[in-house]
Amino acid sequence: QAQLVESGGGLVQPGGSLRLSCAASGFTFSVYAMRWYRQTPGKERELVATISRDGDNINYADSVKGRFIISRDNAKRTAYQQVSSLQPEDTAVYYCNARYLVNSYWGQGTQVTVSS
Repeated sequence: QAQLVESGGGLVQPGGSLRLSCAASGFTFSVYAMRWYRQTPGKERELVATISRDGDNINYADSVKGRFIISRDNAKRTAYQQVSSLQPEDTAVYYCNARYLVNSYWGQGTQVTVSS
C-alpha cells in the first residue's frame, strides 16, 4: 500500500527555519515526481515546489523562491523541503505529493506555524 508520511513541522519564530521530510513506502519512489503543497483554512491548496524523479528539474512558486529548497534522496525514499526565512503568511499545513502518470499519492500533512 502506497504511503507518504510527512514530518518536521512545528512552531517557529519569524525568520526561522525548518526541514520538512516526506518518507515514502509501498511504491517505486524513484520514478515519481515529488511536489510540496500547502494549505490554510478557507483557501485552496497551493503548489509550493516540484522536483523531478532524478532531481534535475526543480520549480518553485514565486512566493517561496529563494527561501525554500526542495530535494530528494531516492536511496532513502524521502523528499525534503528546507523552509527558511519563514514569515507568518507561511503558516499552513504542508503536504507532499508523489505523481507518476495517473498515479498520485498524498501524505497526511505537517503543520507549520510561524509566530512570535
